[in-house]
Amino acid sequence: MDKKQHIAIFTTASLPWMTGTAVNPLFRAAYLSKDGERKVTLVIPWLSLKDQGLVYPSNITFISPSEQEKYVRRWLEERTGFTFGFSIRFYPGRFSKDKRSILAAGDISEIIPDEEADIAVLEEPEHLTWYHHGKRWKIKFRMVIGIIHTNYLEYVKREKKGMQAFLLKIINSWVVGIYCHKVIRLSAATQDYPKSIICNVHGVNPKFLEIYKEKIEQQQNGKQVFTKGAYYIGKMVWNKGYKELLKLLHDHQTELAGIEVDLYGNGEDSDQVQEAAKKLELAVRVHPGRDHADPLFHDFKVFLNPSTTDVVCTTTAEALAMGKIVVCANHPSNEFFKQFPNCWTYDDSNGFVEATCKALAEEPAQLTDAQRHELSWEAATERFLKVTELDQVPTSKPSNIPQKNFMSTSFNFRKNMEDASAYVHYVASGSEASRKVFGAIPGSLQPNEQQCKELGLAIPAAKRGSRK
Repeated sequence: MDKKQHIAIFTTASLPWMTGTAVNPLFRAAYLSKDGERKVTLVIPWLSLKDQGLVYPSNITFISPSEQEKYVRRWLEERTGFTFGFSIRFYPGRFSKDKRSILAAGDISEIIPDEEADIAVLEEPEHLTWYHHGKRWKIKFRMVIGIIHTNYLEYVKREKKGMQAFLLKIINSWVVGIYCHKVIRLSAATQDYPKSIICNVHGVNPKFLEIYKEKIEQQQNGKQVFTKGAYYIGKMVWNKGYKELLKLLHDHQTELAGIEVDLYGNGEDSDQVQEAAKKLELAVRVHPGRDHADPLFHDFKVFLNPSTTDVVCTTTAEALAMGKIVVCANHPSNEFFKQFPNCWTYDDSNGFVEATCKALAEEPAQLTDAQRHELSWEAATERFLKVTELDQVPTSKPSNIPQKNFMSTSFNFRKNMEDASAYVHYVASGSEASRKVFGAIPGSLQPNEQQCKELGLAIPAAKRGSRK
C-alpha cells in the first residue's frame, strides 16, 4: 500500500441536497486533501432519477454520476477558490420517504478496493450501518472513525414515540460499537456512546469569512454595515426551531413590540409556519429558502436560533463567521459557540427577550484573527487530525493484545463478544423479513440492476437470475 494515508469518507447525502451530511463531509474531504499529504476519497450516494426528483431542489437531476460529480466540484470551487485533489466515488442509494433519508443499497464498503482500504470515516455511522450486510468495517479498514451528526433520539422523542426511542438508542450503540474504532460526537447534544470523544470537527464555508472581511472594510470606510434587524434561516419544519421561535414571539409580543423578524426556509411545514406567523401582532415575514451566503443576508445584524434539535448548527456558525450577533438557547449543541463574544445565550423565555432586545440595540464585537481561524475548515481539520490521532498513526496496525494474562483474557472475551454480536447483526441484516421489521427499504439488500449499470458495478447473481 502507498505510504500515504488513504482516507475514505462515506456519507449519507450529496449536493445538490443542501443538508449537513452533504456539505460538511465534502469540505472535510477537500481540506484533508489540500496539503497533498494523504489520499482522500469521498463516497456519496447515487440516486435513480425518480429518487433524485424527490430529494434534490429546483428540479435538478443528473443522468450520470460523472455529471453529478462535476456539479459537486464546481459548487466547492466557487466557494473556496481552490481545485482539490480528492476522488469522488458513488454508492447505490435509495430514498426512504418515511425517514426522509437516503439509505444504502448493498455492501457499500466494496466501493473502496481492498488494496486502498486504510482509514474509513463514517459520517453518521449509525445511519450507514443500521442495515449494513457485508464485509465488517473493522476488518476491512485499519481504522474506522464514526462522526455523529444527528440527534435521532430527539426527533423520535418529539414524535412521542418513547419505546421507539428506547430501541433506537440500543440499536445505535450496538451498530456503532460493532463497526467503529473511534467515535466523535460533534457536541454533547447527541446520544452518548462508550469511549466517544466530544469535539466539533466542522468548519464554515470560507465564503462567510470573506463576507466578514468585506463588512470590516465597509465599516472602516464609514459605512453602516448592519441595516437590517433579526432573521432565522433553516429547513422549514417545526422541529428545526420554528416551533420554539414562534412560541417565544407569540408569548412576548408586548415586550417585543416593534421588532421585525424574517424567516427563510423550505420544508414540509412551510404553509403551517406561514399561517402561525400571520396570527402574530409582530411583523414576522416568511420567505422561501435561500443560500445563507446570498447578499440578501449580509445586512442582517441578529440571527435568532432557538433550536435544540441540532447537534452543531451550521447556520449559527455561518452567522458568527459573518460577524453577526447570534441569540441562541443555552444548550449543549451551542457549547462550541460560547467562546465567541457575539454568541448570546439565554436560559428561559425572559432571557430570550432580554438578549434579543439588547442585540438589536447594540453592535456586534469584531472577531479576532484567532476567532476567525477557529471557525474555519483549516481549524476543523486540525481538530479532526488531533482527536483521531491520524497525525501520528503508525504505518502498521498496532497490536491491541495486552501482555498480562488476566488482561489478555479480558481482551479476548470482549473481542469474542464483539465478533458474536457482529455475526448476529450480519445474519439479521441478511434477511428481508428482519430488515423490513426494522425499517429497511424492501429490496435494498442488493442494488438494483439499473443502478449497477449506471455505477459500473457487477450485477448481483440474484438480480441476473431474476431475468431468466
